[in-house]
Amino acid sequence: MCLSEEAYLTRYRGPPTSPVFVPVCVTYLSIFLVGVLGNSLTCAVIVHYRVMQTPTNYYLLSLAVSDLLVLLLGMPLELYEMWQNYPFLLGEGGCYFKTFLFETVCFASVLNVTALSVERYMAVVHPLKVKHLTTRAHVKRVIFALWLLSMACAVPNTSVHGIEVLPPKFGREFPQSAICSVVKPTWVYNLIILVTTVAFFLLPMLVISVLYLLIGLRLHSERVMTEVDGGCGFGPGVLTASHNKKMSKRNLQVTKMLCVLVVVFGLCWAPFHLDRLMWSCMDVSSEQHLRVFEQVHIISGVFFYLSSAVNPILYNLMSTRFRETFSHITCYSKQRMSRSSLSEKTRSTLSEKTRSTLSEKTRSSTK
Repeated sequence: MCLSEEAYLTRYRGPPTSPVFVPVCVTYLSIFLVGVLGNSLTCAVIVHYRVMQTPTNYYLLSLAVSDLLVLLLGMPLELYEMWQNYPFLLGEGGCYFKTFLFETVCFASVLNVTALSVERYMAVVHPLKVKHLTTRAHVKRVIFALWLLSMACAVPNTSVHGIEVLPPKFGREFPQSAICSVVKPTWVYNLIILVTTVAFFLLPMLVISVLYLLIGLRLHSERVMTEVDGGCGFGPGVLTASHNKKMSKRNLQVTKMLCVLVVVFGLCWAPFHLDRLMWSCMDVSSEQHLRVFEQVHIISGVFFYLSSAVNPILYNLMSTRFRETFSHITCYSKQRMSRSSLSEKTRSTLSEKTRSTLSEKTRSSTK
């Protein structure tokens, strides 16, 4: 049977535009607006206010930068691909960039969350050892090393991708069928996905869970000891107990916020890794498998981008200091705008008065 080129491409590549493009686009744009605003505010308050420049917040700043890269660069690329599944017009370089970007931010995010959990563990469980390990210079070096490691680990998956076109048929080429896909042997890709899922999701989440369990036990024992110390006697011991209680309360608030952040992070990233494992293991020729995968792919995409937008909301809900600085910086911007508009009005009023005075003088001199 003779098929037109359009029908042939639809048969082997699917429809040029994804049938769920419109609802997914609306959802993505909502996440985009919230995520870009929230992460930009997070970066602004940490950079602008010295009191916010703590080791913990440096990791949150790195995480916010990672989220902004996903939203500003990754999301437009994915929406473009959903709008035009083929041909992929950005060429081999664009294909490499897209794969490298997603891999790098994926690894950098989980490494930042893991390092953040280690820092919190050291701050709560080993507070005396933490002083030389969590200086600003040390944390900056750690974050720089994490990003370098993420970029290095993104290379293997990037190297197996490239531009794939449908094979010629009856001597006819199909350049319009070009897509960014796996071009190396499938077993290599499957191995990479399996290793990265274990090394950059399952293992870190296990380590993080153990760390927060130990932190919780330590905070519980501190609370019991503080209550016992505070209930007996007066004098310096009572002041020390009061100070310890305040520090314990502060540690508890920060730890609660970060614990919720980790739980949300795990829930949002689990569908993403499930999506990758499904694609590497399933039978691509089975229509039933493809239909199931399409649903999983849409859900994993929404959760993947949601993880980039939800963190600033958590900071605002669970951290008093973040909430205060967020409100302060937004009020400061409004005040600057009102002051600038007021100064503009003042300048215009003064200029009008000056002009009227000059005209009065001119008229009196003429007389």
